[in-house]
Amino acid sequence: MILVSTRHAAPPVTFREALLGGLAPDGGLYLPTSIPPIDRQAMVSWRGLPIGDVAVRVLSHLVGDEFDRGTLERLTREAFDFPAPTVPIGNDISVLELFHGPTLAFKDFGARFLARVFGSLLAERGGRATILVATSGDTGSAVAQGFHGVPRVRVVVLYPAGRISPFQEAQMATLGGNVTAVRVPGTFDDCQRLVKEAFLDESLAGLGLSSANSINIGRLLPQAVYYVASWLAAGGDEAGDVVFAVPSGNLGNLTAGVIAQRLGVPVGRFVAATNLNAVLPDYLRTGTYRARAAHPTLSNAMDVGDPSNFPRLAQIHAEALDALRSNIVGFAISEDETRRTIRETYRQAGYLLDPHSAVGVAAAGRARAEVGEHRPIIALATAHPAKFGDVIREELGFDPQLPEPWRNWRTREVRALNLSDLNYESFRIWLLEAMR
Repeated sequence: MILVSTRHAAPPVTFREALLGGLAPDGGLYLPTSIPPIDRQAMVSWRGLPIGDVAVRVLSHLVGDEFDRGTLERLTREAFDFPAPTVPIGNDISVLELFHGPTLAFKDFGARFLARVFGSLLAERGGRATILVATSGDTGSAVAQGFHGVPRVRVVVLYPAGRISPFQEAQMATLGGNVTAVRVPGTFDDCQRLVKEAFLDESLAGLGLSSANSINIGRLLPQAVYYVASWLAAGGDEAGDVVFAVPSGNLGNLTAGVIAQRLGVPVGRFVAATNLNAVLPDYLRTGTYRARAAHPTLSNAMDVGDPSNFPRLAQIHAEALDALRSNIVGFAISEDETRRTIRETYRQAGYLLDPHSAVGVAAAGRARAEVGEHRPIIALATAHPAKFGDVIREELGFDPQLPEPWRNWRTREVRALNLSDLNYESFRIWLLEAMR
């Protein structure tokens, strides 16, 4: 696989090089020069296979020419060792449950694959790396858990103070060891800005910086796997064209879905479901991209005012607004709609949604009502409802139960560091001292 930067001012690289480098030297994001489709009959023949088997086939198709087949298969199976069922909830809408991994969020898939491949490549070529990642909630915990204890790798996670849930903080800030969690006195976009500046800073070259959020193509490509698996679970060719409703913040999950579409999954349309931070729906409506300060919401992992993956999404669609509009419809879901969807889905279907997944289901309903979408819709359920127990308690009057490994999370010691300000130079000095 050959990849190029979305800014077109950096040399082409292999998948291995893009994975280890994270951000391209020109500040752009790596994207494959082509996405070869998978033979439809071959894909249909995978129906009924566990997601780990589907992952081996999809990722071997994409990057298998850069790895020993046995090594890639082993690393992929280790990463995709938990299920992702597609569950009907009525009105020809299903939810794709992506929260059965170790941190109870969809980002476990990509983060675990990236961590395993990253560790394997470092062991093969020697050297050390520092993973620097900004998070609005779930990415940080998935990366921290995925890379915890991986030899030759140090992890620094930046997150906005007071803007993630206490449980999300516990998942990333109680590990210690090779993981350092840092509270930032600002928004997710402030965290992301510091990370991007660090990647372009030559004075930090000795740290071996790389990314592990959806900036890194090594975390993005594996996310295409569960779109393939969900379409197969929904019936494959028998289901015909399907529509995916995708809770959207930094747009990595949506971009992965479009990659799956290019691989051959017959997606009739994507529904981009945002909260009040409606950068993409506004762009689709007006044709003008406008970054803005992020507003805090119940679905905090989607509180993004300048989504990093927008350039990838635009480039896959040849920078053509009409192509984006024909493939993606966007809806901004209010806080009241989010709460109402949690209540109504539980009352009508007995199904429990976290706020992010509720945004997706609400947007699916609006696609039915407002644009006449009649095809089966699969809404991505991106986080376990127990990660947002306070919201569930407010709306439904009870606390959802966490899976057993996390029931003692309140007793774990939070060991986060506090960044004093948002000045990049201060952060640079701290990073050099902390990681030397």
